[in-house]
Amino acid sequence: MENILITGSAGFIGSHLTEKLVEEGNKVKVLVNYNSRNNWGWLENNPVLKDVEIISGNIRDFDLVNNATKDCDTVFHLAALIGIPYSYISPSAYIKTNIEGTYNVLESARKNNLSNVIITSTSETYGSAQYVPICENHPLVGQSPYSASKIAADQLAISYNKSFNLPVKIVRPFNTYGPRQSERAIIPTIISQILNNKKEITLGNTTPTRDFTFVKDTVKGFIEISKKHSLNGEVTNIGMKEEISVLHLVKLIANLMGAEIEIKAEDKRIRPDNSEVQRLFCDNSKIIANTKWSPDYTIKTGLIETINWARENEKLFKPNIYNV
Repeated sequence: MENILITGSAGFIGSHLTEKLVEEGNKVKVLVNYNSRNNWGWLENNPVLKDVEIISGNIRDFDLVNNATKDCDTVFHLAALIGIPYSYISPSAYIKTNIEGTYNVLESARKNNLSNVIITSTSETYGSAQYVPICENHPLVGQSPYSASKIAADQLAISYNKSFNLPVKIVRPFNTYGPRQSERAIIPTIISQILNNKKEITLGNTTPTRDFTFVKDTVKGFIEISKKHSLNGEVTNIGMKEEISVLHLVKLIANLMGAEIEIKAEDKRIRPDNSEVQRLFCDNSKIIANTKWSPDYTIKTGLIETINWARENEKLFKPNIYNV
């Protein structure tokens, strides 16, 4: 059993990670973003809630983060602003949350002598693939303010390992999907519109390719990477080493849902030309060689579980609203 702090625990991946770490018998504290209703996101009414300590606040608050990390062995840092479109509108918000928030975690971990610090990166840091599959040595290219903020946070984490010998591991997931994901992401966007009986699906660019990993496999990757001291100071990808275009993804989901649809491009959903990441295709050889990780889900089985969850929770979706 470990004493673990999870930031971003009320979110999509964070809530699944919280559940798994509690299930494995760890003592878990969770940092959730404070709001006036004291709503705990995807941890609200969650069966594991009785087994975790809730800390409400903001990742930008150093004193809060510093106090939260005391008496912890491990921190999984997932708190971040992740919506790419909004990063064009407010780059400063991404700097304050993604870079300063990561600094708060790193400095607090250093002061409190944590033995394991797991920082969440993103495949967006690679930009459009310059070669495939994309390994951890691929150049980093900030094609959006979001990806630039994550590159900066990753480099800050590496600097803490090199400067202070802080046991930092950087987890770089490719495109994660599954139950609880925001409708801003492509898969829930498609599913929610089909569930709403739309015959014309409104999307952005459908030519880019992505490498999709089901959320339970991503969580398993986080945990396996966290166990390996040999990965301190290292970046490790989590992905399937499988590539699918957005267009083929739409057709696959429609087929699984028994729907006949057309696709309509909407300008406000399309990234600026030079900012669009055209191709992401993961080289997962490092995680396979260094851990016991292997995926349990294919793209088809993961989509089926996601679709079934969406059908059971259809009331949560608002497919007629597009939020950046």
